[in-house]
Amino acid sequence: MDNSTPPRRKRTQRDYTLGFKLAVVEEVEKGDLTYKQAQARYGIQGRSTVLAWLRKHGKLDWSSTRSSSMSKKPETPAQTIKRLERQLKDAEDRQYLMEKMMEIIDKEYGGSLRKKYLAEFARQAQAEKIVPLTRSCRLYGISPQAIYQRLQRHAKRQKAQAPVEHWVREVRRRLPRLGTRKLYHLLQPRLQASGIKLGRDGLFDFLRECRLLIQPKRRYTKTTHSRHWLRKHPNLLAGLSVEQPEQVFVSDITYVESCEGVHYLSLVTDAASRKIMGYELSQQMRAEDTVKALRRAVKARCTTKPLIHHSDRGVQYCSDLYQRELDKSGIQPSMTDGYDCYQNALAERVNGILKQEFLTVRCRTFAELQKLLAESVYAYNHLRPHLSLGMETPESVHKKASSISELA
Repeated sequence: MDNSTPPRRKRTQRDYTLGFKLAVVEEVEKGDLTYKQAQARYGIQGRSTVLAWLRKHGKLDWSSTRSSSMSKKPETPAQTIKRLERQLKDAEDRQYLMEKMMEIIDKEYGGSLRKKYLAEFARQAQAEKIVPLTRSCRLYGISPQAIYQRLQRHAKRQKAQAPVEHWVREVRRRLPRLGTRKLYHLLQPRLQASGIKLGRDGLFDFLRECRLLIQPKRRYTKTTHSRHWLRKHPNLLAGLSVEQPEQVFVSDITYVESCEGVHYLSLVTDAASRKIMGYELSQQMRAEDTVKALRRAVKARCTTKPLIHHSDRGVQYCSDLYQRELDKSGIQPSMTDGYDCYQNALAERVNGILKQEFLTVRCRTFAELQKLLAESVYAYNHLRPHLSLGMETPESVHKKASSISELA
């Protein structure tokens, strides 16, 4: 069975989403990769494709790729001696601490960990002519044969798993910060068809080795003003079991930043299917913009059953304009009891997914952010599996359940 990476096909600019381009630009501008390394790592075709993205979307000046080197003042002999003495002392202390740690590891976990990591670095040290392999093995009491056997097993496993990195990067082009459990669910059919033995925990190790694990981002900014004189509606979700799509819509407002400033995103989400039914990106937190998101959600409905709209007690949702729109659409309003984010947890969760998994790079303009948001909402609804939905997408669950309820 052939497990080799599938042949490359010629790509065009349409194959790369705006979110993928911005993520590559941010990684290069942070200094994690050069533009040539990014081009090789992500399989981007074209000699200057990434450089063109940097010049179009980057925040730095990429008109010239050459950087002038800074000249350093040479050390005096006394400074050199002090620096070398300090480095020697540090090396001795580090070696002492390393030996003590290795003794503890050997006692608690046996000698397998020492053999595993020595096999990874001993060959590298020998190739760089720093320490011969036989000397490394003698210092740590391990035979060279054991090192070679481990390296052979590792090379065989790497060859068998070579296509996996290509598949992961392919998925991450559309879902840039998808978690490993959901990623494993999407890769399972390919793994089974290729005969590659890689479990969920093994995928964690594989991603860690390839530096593809996702690091969580946590930020919080308050966008709700609930101390106002407008009428607040009671909480109708207390004790209510939400089982069908379009039984309850939840709404919330969050902030998104670009180089032009802070913008506000209004979202309307179906509580059962987790599908984003309507959204609106605006420059200000106005009731008119939240109404636009609500109208989109109403227009996207598949049923005409009774519907509850749940939100916090923000002034936009309590406004006469928003309440008239709910009444016009035959939707019953419901609100949290005071400012308690846990009573609108689902809406907060959707905000977090969009910002932490999709809107991860800062766009230069408001128009660019709008395009990235449209791509992100589509990927969230149609491509991203949810643990709470049995690893199905919101769009598939919404359509399936809506058709069943209509027939009933």
